[in-house]
Amino acid sequence: MSLTRNNVETIARLARLAVTEDEASSYASSLSKILHLVEQLNVADVSAIEPMAHPLAGMVQRLRADEVTAVDEHEKFQRNAAKVSSGLYLVPKVIE
Repeated sequence: MSLTRNNVETIARLARLAVTEDEASSYASSLSKILHLVEQLNVADVSAIEPMAHPLAGMVQRLRADEVTAVDEHEKFQRNAAKVSSGLYLVPKVIE
């Protein structure tokens, strides 16, 4: 599939992008090359390839231990707040 400059201008307008005349021609060429590559990939026979549920199937990932490392300091932080009630920060009403 080949894109024209008009196609690029239409796409840019729909995406609310400002594209100049020179950029539109350049983008049309670049995007057409990308679409041509995708068309080539669509031709590849992948019927004998089994889909993967995970790229590391059969491999073991080293995971860190799920341990709490941070200390609960909410009281310390709330001492700096202008107003606090029941552990919640009170802020002025902004929307009427």
